[in-house]
Amino acid sequence: MICVMGAAGRLGRILNAVWRGRDAPGPVLWQGRGPGLPPGWLGWDVLREDWPAGHPAAAALRDGIFLCLSGVTRGDAAAMTQNVTLALAACDAARRCGARHVFLCSSAAVYGAGTPAGGAFAETDAPAPTSDYGRAKVEMERLAFSLPAGAGAGLPGITALRIGNVLGADSLIGGMVPNRPVILDPVAGQAGGPVRSYIGPATLAHVLRALCDRVQAGAEMPKLLNIAAPGGVAMGDLLDAAGQDWRFGPENPQVLPRVVLQTTALQACVPLPATAASPAAMVAEWRGLGMDQTGARGA
Repeated sequence: MICVMGAAGRLGRILNAVWRGRDAPGPVLWQGRGPGLPPGWLGWDVLREDWPAGHPAAAALRDGIFLCLSGVTRGDAAAMTQNVTLALAACDAARRCGARHVFLCSSAAVYGAGTPAGGAFAETDAPAPTSDYGRAKVEMERLAFSLPAGAGAGLPGITALRIGNVLGADSLIGGMVPNRPVILDPVAGQAGGPVRSYIGPATLAHVLRALCDRVQAGAEMPKLLNIAAPGGVAMGDLLDAAGQDWRFGPENPQVLPRVVLQTTALQACVPLPATAASPAAMVAEWRGLGMDQTGARGA
């Protein structure tokens, strides 16, 4: 069984939309907090309660997987530290259940400043976060990896997934407002503006399923793994594919021209076609899941 923590959040809703059909890697326990959870979900306030060891699914999670999508993206530095608390709670719950592996949701924000032209951040690059969010994710990784781990010792293995931008759950496409052009920072020599690593929502769900399948098959898993489609994509190209009007604003000396993740390690685990990075393909995934509620032109 797989316990998906934070299933009511943006990434959790994407995963639920894809996995609730035939695409789940096995039985799934969806976790959320607060009232109004769907029937069959685990109601667990992770920040205030210990793991509910008496829950009927606890026994089924022995040798299972915890996929922690729980996280905080807004607020001050104190709020960002909840990312650490949530991740460590997932690791503790996995240990109590005798689970095989824990996937933690980290971020490309751990790398900090942008990559040089033609370059990409690899998992072996030293973190250099510039935001409270990025610093919290680095601390989350550090503390999680300081825990006793290793399936061979009867303890869960741990992988931190450094996820790039997920189309539709991001602030660019996911934040579009009808009849309001998006304003991009101009970048010299880049007609489409800033370049970022992206992944389509359905492709993300496919990757997470494949990683869970590898764990269940007994494959050795990396501690750190960048999650993105191969290469980078210009923000303007994504907006064009989504049918969204946009224009450049004034020059911004703080703009990061390029933030791209190296995906060699991911490709070794879950090969993705080059078309996975196509703006049109990613937008099609977004619309196919019913996430397009913006009324953008051409929709």
